[in-house]
Amino acid sequence: MRNNFAVSNLNTRIKVIHKYNKYTGFYTFIWGSLKKSFLPIVGFVLAVVLFDIFVLDISDLFVRMTETYPTVGVLGVFFASESFLGLIPPEIFIGWSEKTESPIVMLSILAALSYLGGIISYGLGKLISRTPALKRSIENKMQQHIANVRKWGGLLIIVGALLPIPFSMVSIASGIINYKFRTYLMFGSLRFVRFYLYAIAIFSMV
Repeated sequence: MRNNFAVSNLNTRIKVIHKYNKYTGFYTFIWGSLKKSFLPIVGFVLAVVLFDIFVLDISDLFVRMTETYPTVGVLGVFFASESFLGLIPPEIFIGWSEKTESPIVMLSILAALSYLGGIISYGLGKLISRTPALKRSIENKMQQHIANVRKWGGLLIIVGALLPIPFSMVSIASGIINYKFRTYLMFGSLRFVRFYLYAIAIFSMV
């Protein structure tokens, strides 16, 4: 009897969440973000393929990266990018990790650094929220991101962790609105899942 009651409550909760997301445009937002990301992703893959065919073997390029640049330096650039707006596509570093001595270990380090970079971004958001003048300025520039986190909270963090949506921006917005840190850490940990899934595809290409 208790199990039936629990299942009924869960179904009711799921329906309420679904209606809320539909009403607030969450699904439209996700679809729009995926469409915006689709062309850049296809363009990136196409550019990699063409570069590999006509210019330089991608596999050789990543091997040269491992031989030319110190691992600490590459990881440092990646960590800085993931901590501040994610300007460099993580896919480049995932491809690089495949040519290191321990690809899975290096991939895991990249995923951990990306996760930590998100935490740095969250902390930056908290810092911004405590500085009134800076908060007003940033809120004007990040109005949409902040509004979306306020509306969808954890769902948006999950989407930011898994999909090609700027995770750093979502993290900064979460910090600005003082989103619960423990919950952020839990949802943000899905960043690891994204890296492992992307690696399955990228490792087969390089």
